[in-house]
Amino acid sequence: MLKQNGFANEFRKNKALFFMIAPAVILVLVLSYFPMSGLILAFKNYRYDRGIFGSAWNGIENFRYLFVSGTGMLITRNTFLYNLLNLITSQGLAIIIAIIIAEMPGKGYKKFCQSVIFLPYFISWVIVGTFVFNIFNFENGVLNNILKRFQVDPVNVYSKPSVWPFIICVFNSWKWCGYNSIIYIASITGIDRDCFEAADIDGANIFQKIWHITLPSIRPAIITMLLLQVGRILRGDFEMFYQIVGNNGQLFNATDVIDTYVFRSLLTNANLGMTAAATLYQSVLCFIIIMVVNHIVKKIDADYALF
Repeated sequence: MLKQNGFANEFRKNKALFFMIAPAVILVLVLSYFPMSGLILAFKNYRYDRGIFGSAWNGIENFRYLFVSGTGMLITRNTFLYNLLNLITSQGLAIIIAIIIAEMPGKGYKKFCQSVIFLPYFISWVIVGTFVFNIFNFENGVLNNILKRFQVDPVNVYSKPSVWPFIICVFNSWKWCGYNSIIYIASITGIDRDCFEAADIDGANIFQKIWHITLPSIRPAIITMLLLQVGRILRGDFEMFYQIVGNNGQLFNATDVIDTYVFRSLLTNANLGMTAAATLYQSVLCFIIIMVVNHIVKKIDADYALF
């Protein structure tokens, strides 16, 4: 006999709610959970004629090949460092922009500035990649045209891997800082204005109010955003890297991340086992990192942890 407080009883009482949520649950199951069965490809020597479940098992051979070839550590390092750099710059710039906009006088001017800063978020990475090419193109790019005006030899930026981390970081921050600043602006708006009035009475200047009132008040939002971004620290923005860098082999060592490596591997050798191994490795590391970081935050202050 089912318990009175069991699922069947709950379903009878809230049939309408269960039917309302059913499409979302089915969608998640079909698009997110059912495809996870394909992860067994990471442990198989895939053959098209035998299919996913009929192909022979090969243990951790796909993982071993990924790291013995030296590619695994390279793309892991690039993915981690790029995302860490982008996290620090984009979130830091978003906080600064949010504080500046919050301190602006006049609602109309404030809304105008916020809209202008938010606009790059709607620009496709395809268009951004075109911007980058038109700026750094060796033959007729904007940069080399300016250098020629000053009688300076043109620079082939696409053959200099060392400068691309800065280029990618700049364009990533430009595109995302406006979007990321929205949450911080909302947090600043929710601060009790009496705190600022009391600080004015005590003679505090604008920098003292920002340091002692604004930043401590938005600390929960900052920590939450950082935790959410840390969970994706090994997931590179595929569209950004692919559209900005393209298939320039000279830049692969400096710009190749796990996502672009998996995509290019599928295009060149169609080794589904190795690409599945790289994807599974990426997901497991992301899970471990978010668990470790959340545990550290929970030890410091449990109120700021995600769970």
